[in-house]
Amino acid sequence: MPIAVDCSVAAAWALVDEWTAWTSAALQAATVEGAIVPSLFWYEIRNILVVNERRGRIEPAQSAQFLADVDPLTDVDLGPVETDVLALARTHNLTVYDASYLELASRLGLPLCTLDTQLIQAAPKIGVAVWQP
Repeated sequence: MPIAVDCSVAAAWALVDEWTAWTSAALQAATVEGAIVPSLFWYEIRNILVVNERRGRIEPAQSAQFLADVDPLTDVDLGPVETDVLALARTHNLTVYDASYLELASRLGLPLCTLDTQLIQAAPKIGVAVWQP
């Protein structure tokens, strides 16, 4: 079964100093099972990469390679239910960006793979499993 992956996890994949056994297992799961992301994922991850290039944590060539490596692992979902995204953001005090990952996981019945504490707390409240290795 694919997993709904948010940028907190993908950022850890891109930045080797943030790798852990957990993020490595998440990458393995995404490689084997597939990952589904909302379309905003690609804007978020590119922003994370550029910010970290500016901070000297990653080189542009590494960013390009990371994007090339992650692209085949991800399927982009283009069908959020906007009213549900807004309701989740309001109810669980999330950004609309984070709520889009929660809405995706809920709508598709997928486990949510995240390192974000607020998402980890909100997911079970609406019946979404938080991915664990």
